[in-house]
Amino acid sequence: MQSMRTNGYGPFDGGSLNGWIDGPREPVAPAHLEQMEERGFLPVQPTNWDETDLIESDVAILILKSLHSRGNSSGRGLSERLRLPFLLVEPLLWRLTQDQLIVYCDAAPMNDAVYQLTDAGREKARRSAEHCAYDGAAPVSLDAYIQSVQAQSIRSQHLTLADLQRVFSDLLLPRRLLDRLGPAVNSGRGLLLYGAPGNGKTSIAERVSHAFDDPVWIPRVLGIDDQIVRLFDPLSHEEVPLEAPANNYSKTPIDHRWVRIRRPTITVGGELTLESLEITFNASTGIGEAPLQLKSNCGTLVIDDFGRQRISVDQLLNRWIVPLEKRYDFLSLANGKKLQVPFDCLVIFSTNLSSKELNHEGFLRRIPYKIEVPDPSESDFRSLLQRLCQDLGISHQTQAVDYLIDRHYKAAGRSFRYCHPRDLMLQIRGYCFFHGTAPELTEENIDTAVANYFSDA
Repeated sequence: MQSMRTNGYGPFDGGSLNGWIDGPREPVAPAHLEQMEERGFLPVQPTNWDETDLIESDVAILILKSLHSRGNSSGRGLSERLRLPFLLVEPLLWRLTQDQLIVYCDAAPMNDAVYQLTDAGREKARRSAEHCAYDGAAPVSLDAYIQSVQAQSIRSQHLTLADLQRVFSDLLLPRRLLDRLGPAVNSGRGLLLYGAPGNGKTSIAERVSHAFDDPVWIPRVLGIDDQIVRLFDPLSHEEVPLEAPANNYSKTPIDHRWVRIRRPTITVGGELTLESLEITFNASTGIGEAPLQLKSNCGTLVIDDFGRQRISVDQLLNRWIVPLEKRYDFLSLANGKKLQVPFDCLVIFSTNLSSKELNHEGFLRRIPYKIEVPDPSESDFRSLLQRLCQDLGISHQTQAVDYLIDRHYKAAGRSFRYCHPRDLMLQIRGYCFFHGTAPELTEENIDTAVANYFSDA
């Protein structure tokens, strides 16, 4: 693993911190690699600086900025903030006191102390924050992240029919659809779901990664050259904390710069732009935000309502033709440098357009699975109505269902949709609650629900 040389936590304003290593190190193989290979991927707590891929003076700048924003902190409090073991942070604190950048201001439990900045330390922290305001967990190197993606790749996952039946147990999906969906998911490549609106394409796409039971580990932030890039996003990632007691990991301390999450499912619709597929940098803070596809690695990226984005289909497809085929992507840093990153997500395009309407041969060739989500049959429609009546506490009448289908579907030339039973039954229940009557499937209630729901009724 190549060592990471970065000053992304703030400039040194001419000169280095006295007596500190401030240069690249020789590559050192972590002692815990064999353990990681035996268990899959497991980020083990580093025991020395070589295992962190960090430069001590860069971490010292993080300490100064953390004290600058918080006033004072104990040594273990700073260790927790940096997500680094105290045995690595404590020597840095001693050196910072020797350099008269911080001072002891009080005693703390467990043979610890409370620290605060000196005037010189406050000035250094301020200048560093002007370059990059980040002062959270110490970053993980890009090389370490790439290795983690390879070890936890979505392509190494293999679902069975039972897995899909479990995930879609509350949806009424035909067996033939599951038989086509399973191999597509196991391929770990692109998948196009198309068909009429209202048949559950988005629901299917968003549930796919739920079939994978194993969680994955991702860095909280990446350190790339002189840039800090946030990867963990609480709005997009669902954290899965280790159980207590963590029986599987009790003998192995974890590197808390990493966070354990459920395999991600990130959905984006009409708001998708080309800018959201690149690293975005905040000019005022100097902190970068990872793009959607990077946050989706080892999971699923759903492009919902494909063809209705703010960018043209051609622009999006041209951007992703190479990543879909080569399984890697190129991103640009704020300094203009290009870097190669993994593109290890199952991309699911969900669209109301048919594959013929997309009319992009180069793109369709790189999407090996094109699956139509069809309208339900009359038998499926009836079964779904009966199930929903039971779930919603609505009195089910076969004669009333016959009336609904004959009058408002067959006679009206209207197609069945999987969403119709749910939406119509909710209309009926709401109407009955408003009038203080027991929810019941009657012809009168059906007519009212249809008139409210269908614009052409």
